[in-house]
Amino acid sequence: MNERPNEQPDETPDPRSTPPANAATAPAGTASGPAAGNGAARIRVGEGGLNLKPSGRLPAQRTAESARGAPLEAAIENPVFTCRDVNVFYGAKQALRDVSIEVGRRQVLAAIGPSGCGKSTFLRCLNRMNDTIPGARVTGTIRLDGRDIHDANLDVVQLRARIGMVFQKPNPFPKSIYENVAYGPRIHGLARSRAQLDDIVCTSLTRAGLWEEVKDRLSSPGTGLSGGQQQRLCIARTIAVQPEVILMDEPCSALDPIATARIEDLIDELRESYAIVIVTHSMQQAARVSQRTAYFHLGELIEVGDTDRVFTNPRHRLTEDYITGRFG
Repeated sequence: MNERPNEQPDETPDPRSTPPANAATAPAGTASGPAAGNGAARIRVGEGGLNLKPSGRLPAQRTAESARGAPLEAAIENPVFTCRDVNVFYGAKQALRDVSIEVGRRQVLAAIGPSGCGKSTFLRCLNRMNDTIPGARVTGTIRLDGRDIHDANLDVVQLRARIGMVFQKPNPFPKSIYENVAYGPRIHGLARSRAQLDDIVCTSLTRAGLWEEVKDRLSSPGTGLSGGQQQRLCIARTIAVQPEVILMDEPCSALDPIATARIEDLIDELRESYAIVIVTHSMQQAARVSQRTAYFHLGELIEVGDTDRVFTNPRHRLTEDYITGRFG
């Protein structure tokens, strides 16, 4: 009597009994369905176990701009460096292609990418170190505080005093610890007396986190220090001439984890006073020390942006493949 003969049976599938549509094609060992949405499954890269990508995130839609490999970034207000369409050639080989990027003040820009991608070549462009390589040629525009660094009237020696460089392998001078730091201020005329020079040496070693370790042996050879101490001595030597920018080419690659942690802490302190550009093969290090990250691939700048965004939501497929360990 209460039946409704025209009523159709409920055809809504029971979620408890019907598997997801993609369950049959899901790779073995991966989570799918509600468990993937609520679980903590992550793709982990490197020895640090940095969580870089949620396992269920779909690749970002590629716009026409990102499909061409053009980087997407918000404009940097009052940048210290402005690079536009920079190309570098070593003889007939092109090492960089149309790189356009800005370096902000008082922040760290990390350049990452596989070996041979052009990140160190780009770093050497910023203080014209490529000029010393026979057959090297740089085109495009690189401006420091609005002035083209390739201006014929610009003194390259003074340019390199404004842009300090810390290399992959510590390279202290074969002089005393004191003379390693005092050498730059002395030849640039930054100290008028021995007292001023002493103050510069003390301040530079203190800022480099080395003063307490060497204050009683300043006359000892700088080459007698440990690897981590030598690298901090090189950083002290760099900041002694009061640069505007510090370039670092894999400064921790030859150091142990404890020395690396000290250098990273120092970078974080120095960025309050300097713009820093660091080249690193360690994505964990880039995530720890930088505010912006640039990804290079085969001589092209693929993507640049805030470090958190680049590592968690890359806009280009090549960037995503690199930081998730698919190649590199």
